[in-house]
Amino acid sequence: MQLIDIGANLTHETFDGDRDAVLQRARDAGVAQIVVTGASREHSPKALALARQHPGFLFATAGVHPHHATEYTEECDAELRALLAHPEVVAVGECGLDYFRDFSPRPAQRRAFERQLQIAVDTGKPLFLHQRDAHDDFVAVMKNFDGRIGPAVVHCFTGGRRELFECLDRDWFIGITGWLCDERRGAHLRELVRHIPADRLMIETDAPYLLPRTLRPMPKDRRNEPMHLPHIAEELARDRGESIEAAAASTTSNARAFFRLPA
Repeated sequence: MQLIDIGANLTHETFDGDRDAVLQRARDAGVAQIVVTGASREHSPKALALARQHPGFLFATAGVHPHHATEYTEECDAELRALLAHPEVVAVGECGLDYFRDFSPRPAQRRAFERQLQIAVDTGKPLFLHQRDAHDDFVAVMKNFDGRIGPAVVHCFTGGRRELFECLDRDWFIGITGWLCDERRGAHLRELVRHIPADRLMIETDAPYLLPRTLRPMPKDRRNEPMHLPHIAEELARDRGESIEAAAASTTSNARAFFRLPA
């Protein structure tokens, strides 16, 4: 049984002291490949560098998260395009809209999002998307690119029923994280994941964030890492009423096809 973590922030400074051990624990847990999230001008090049150090195992995305939208300049756009020319960089993003924290002004978020959607049009690479508390504007921006962009995955889906079905109606993939295991915020996902078609589903840790709250024993440092992906897969399979083998097979197959990863 193999799993693919489609979103792990492995360039985060909390991994600086033991990154190689983190990767080995992931391998030992059955995680066959990991897509390292690039979410800023600083970390997107680091994601590529890390992927190049581990060919065939690590891959990268390149983008600017809405929290960092104010850093999106012409120079930034050129930097992202250069990064996406590398075969190890398999998707545009993390990009999108986040109205929950509003760390960047909303007009700046929308501009940065539109620029990155245009990069996806120009490069033909899939999209790794972020959306929180901004669904209607998010869909409206995406509609402006209908028929021009390729596959898209809504990473770390946390929305409700209407949002899920609107995403599925647009043929977007859904990324499920340990949010599913959070009885305070993610209980609604337990029922919703049953409605995600098997060919539209992927899994991720979003490490070091979103440590599954159902892990036992709970790590003392509260840091999430890719070795916990099997726990998320098990919870997801149980909620969908299917075997862990079925969940692993479908999510791995989807990730390999979506990001064009080697077997």
